[in-house]
Amino acid sequence: MVDARQAKGQLVKPTPTGRFEALLDLYTRRLRDLYGFRPNTISQHVVTVSAFLEQALPADAPLASLTREAVEAFVTTVGNRVTRQTLQHVVARLRAFLRFCHEQGELAQRLDRIDTPRVYRGELPPRALQWKLVLALLRSIDRSDPAGCRDHAMLYLMAYYGLRPSEVAALNLDSIDWVAQTLQVEQRKTHSTLVLPLSCQALRVLRHYLCYGRSGSRHRHLFLRHRSPAGAISRCAVGDVYEKRSRQSGLPLAGTSAYSLRHAFAMRLLERGIGIKAIGDLLGHRSLESTCVYLRLQVDALRDVALPLPQEVRRSL
Repeated sequence: MVDARQAKGQLVKPTPTGRFEALLDLYTRRLRDLYGFRPNTISQHVVTVSAFLEQALPADAPLASLTREAVEAFVTTVGNRVTRQTLQHVVARLRAFLRFCHEQGELAQRLDRIDTPRVYRGELPPRALQWKLVLALLRSIDRSDPAGCRDHAMLYLMAYYGLRPSEVAALNLDSIDWVAQTLQVEQRKTHSTLVLPLSCQALRVLRHYLCYGRSGSRHRHLFLRHRSPAGAISRCAVGDVYEKRSRQSGLPLAGTSAYSLRHAFAMRLLERGIGIKAIGDLLGHRSLESTCVYLRLQVDALRDVALPLPQEVRRSL
């Protein structure tokens, strides 16, 4: 039904689809048909709900026995493991499911009235890697085996083209135009297509991966799993690849994520004098406000435009 893997370190082990399979199927159809959610979004909802049901209900307890205390205990457990930003998403998914259960008559009382953590837009600047760390990470990947070829190619595209994990996972063989030397990227947030020129180095990286890292397969996706079941790699798996390779590299990358490569790409463009509008277009941002957060990381440039302290303030110091 869905990819039943959970975000590493964030949620407890999800319940096997069994006693709640019919309910989860109905809920999945609601998310897909009524709300128009994409498969990845639906998967995130079901993973959260499965983890919740596993923790909140004993083995044979019916859904109707669910209590507010069990809901609060789950939120507390998750809150101790994740950031407020992540917890806000978890609470939103939990609210939606509990509201659905009440509407379906599975729950007699409303349990969806859950306080959500307060998160303020722009309170945390993006965490971008220094470019020398990006290069060191890519060099650390052993490309003598197929998995290494694949992982290097994926991380390379995120670092040199600013792709999101979901965009990397969505690439297929037809995304590469070898004659025009371009890469076609479907940007899901803006519902637009971006055509990027492929450098000679990028073409070499992709050719090496296709020759040595991707076995013959009927699947058209560019990046495939190397373990059963065969098929396209998922968005979450792209993030797992980054975590694995950054850990193996021995570099000081604790607390970073695959998005740090995307942020490094944006900062590299900014440092080269590329305009905010052009950077936003390449990143697939819907508004310049999302791109302007990178200006907060340009410390040297901010020093150049800083105003002097008023005399009254300086005298009081």
